[in-house]
Amino acid sequence: MKNRKSIFKVLLTLFLLWFFGHVLYITIDGLSDNGEKADIAVILGNKVNEDGTLSERLEKRLECGLRLYQNHRVKKIIVSGGLGKEGYYEGDKMKEYLIANKVPDSVIIVDNLGNNTRATVDNTMRLKDSLHFESVLVVSQYFHVTRTKMLFKERGFQNVSSVSPDYFEFKDIYSLLREFAGYYTQ
Repeated sequence: MKNRKSIFKVLLTLFLLWFFGHVLYITIDGLSDNGEKADIAVILGNKVNEDGTLSERLEKRLECGLRLYQNHRVKKIIVSGGLGKEGYYEGDKMKEYLIANKVPDSVIIVDNLGNNTRATVDNTMRLKDSLHFESVLVVSQYFHVTRTKMLFKERGFQNVSSVSPDYFEFKDIYSLLREFAGYYTQ
């Protein structure tokens, strides 16, 4: 009995070290911006409110992507999201925001089939030959970009970096837990 408790404590300790190490890694990675330029930014979608306005989280992602374009760090922008339960295509709403902020229509590519992170990566990779891009800057919350970059690399695309907005919510704690599981189950 004593031996089982010792084994359990060791396994629990190892799991907690793994978990907190992973959370620390994705937090540091997600908050890092190496200042690189890329051919294209991929802004991942998020909730559009019932009245058609952008959630604050989505607006902050778009502000971040807009700054990348304005600072000449990207040439084109893919906005990717799905059809939310609120009845709006995230990609269309994201494009509206960028156009309202003087990004030319010709720079924006809409992916309304990016229902999840994997779909966004798959859809982006399908566009690679037609858009002729060799580098990608992922724009999403800090806890989300490590897994997104991993998915690009799994698809054989190595030249991927990330930027995240300076926007934090209490629910990020839940999101960190979810990303831990998502990273290993994707």
